[in-house]
Amino acid sequence: MLTKVYGSAVFGVEATTIIVEVNIDKGIGYHLVGLPDNAIKESNYRIAAALQNNGYKIPGKKITINMAPADLRKEGSAYDLTLAIGILAASSQIKSENIEKYIIMGELSLDGSLQPIKGALPIAIKAQEEGFTGFILPTANAKEAAIVGDLKVYGIDNIKQVLDFFDQGVPLEQTIIDTREEFYKSLDFPEFDFSDVKGQESIKRCMEIAAAGGHNIILIGPPGAGKTMLAKRLPSILPPMTLHEALETTKIHSVVGKIKNMGLMSQRPFRSPHHTISDVALVGGGAYPQPGEISLSHNGVLFLDELPEFKRGVLEVMRQPLEDREVTISRARFTVTYPSSFMLVASMNPSPGGYFNDPDAPVTSSPAEMQRYLSKISGPLLDRIDIHIEVTPVPFEKLSEERKGESSVDIRKRVTAARELQTARFEGMENVHYNAQMNTKQIREYCKLDDKSKALLKNAMERLNLSARAYDRILKVARTIADLGGADDLDGNHISEAIQYRSLDREGWLG
Repeated sequence: MLTKVYGSAVFGVEATTIIVEVNIDKGIGYHLVGLPDNAIKESNYRIAAALQNNGYKIPGKKITINMAPADLRKEGSAYDLTLAIGILAASSQIKSENIEKYIIMGELSLDGSLQPIKGALPIAIKAQEEGFTGFILPTANAKEAAIVGDLKVYGIDNIKQVLDFFDQGVPLEQTIIDTREEFYKSLDFPEFDFSDVKGQESIKRCMEIAAAGGHNIILIGPPGAGKTMLAKRLPSILPPMTLHEALETTKIHSVVGKIKNMGLMSQRPFRSPHHTISDVALVGGGAYPQPGEISLSHNGVLFLDELPEFKRGVLEVMRQPLEDREVTISRARFTVTYPSSFMLVASMNPSPGGYFNDPDAPVTSSPAEMQRYLSKISGPLLDRIDIHIEVTPVPFEKLSEERKGESSVDIRKRVTAARELQTARFEGMENVHYNAQMNTKQIREYCKLDDKSKALLKNAMERLNLSARAYDRILKVARTIADLGGADDLDGNHISEAIQYRSLDREGWLG
């Protein structure tokens, strides 16, 4: 007898429905076709043990299983449950009237219990699009799949529950989630708070500007000045994710299998890879392309600590994703595009010894050494970073103060107000949501200068030898500073503050 059961394969961040056809005929043998990988080929041992331990068995006949479309590679152990149900339905051990209305996925243990799978959210979205009634999957993944409305999601612990459901009509418990409630639950209690940072008022201001306009930022300063501490607290002042952003981010993390027992991601991601990372791990790829660190930090922050220590090739692969906000991984047979709209925060010491032009420093580096150290970061990459700021060590008086600084929640209110202005400004544009994404045309339109500000900027550019790209960056940052102050037009104060944040462009920066 022939039975069809439905599963799903995840490709990039999208899912494709897989039809598992099980045919049982006279003879002997177990034939699994349709480009399965080793994990799927091994499944018959897991299925045989799981069925046996639950009072069922694989029939001793010729079993042919086809996973259609047969030319698409299937991978992973998530098809165990699909195949097991298909075999039992085809051998008439269980009734199977409504089996084609459900997507069934799950990895089996030998006692019949279920292990979590990857990519539950993209599968659920696809199942809803294609009009399936329900989705049966392991309990650990039920929350993330339940985000999708109009789809009945059943989280199960053991194969026995599914068999009783189809065979005897024993109802399964549906997982229902109030997405909005889940989403807003953990917004106001950030783990790292800006009130912990002593002193550094100018840098906090800088972080606020970067968060309000989505600008990339680099922090330069000696060890122990607080660069890492400030960077870790940046996500706490970013505006809350919209539901759409949260869904996008959850999707990517779901593909990697990073979401267990958790519904929608409400916190913006913060990723800080080690400097020994390879270029493939950063941008994504592999034999079965997986999202890299830049995609996992989509809608969040990518923090690169000690930027010059990263391999040059690794930094160069980031150029294109920084501009395009997506990364395309091309292989001979296929191409996958992952979103990567992240905020880059980098930190670096100005010299290999860590200290900069300080006569009292324990280690002094010659200008030539420092120049060599800085040249590890290419000009084009530095140009793509809007704000450069020098972090100075905190004096003892500030460290020992009892007074707490401004909390992240207060700063976030100002940032969110500035972002709302930008959202309203770029409403009609598809790919522009905040100031950092503006192109030349939008800069001309929204960053108009009066004569006084023009003269100021001209003077600064001539004196500091700034590049044309730096000119655009200054205008973008000035626009964000004006938005934070609620001003419609740019004036000299906004421009002069923005010029301060281009320290690495100045010639003679090394003294």
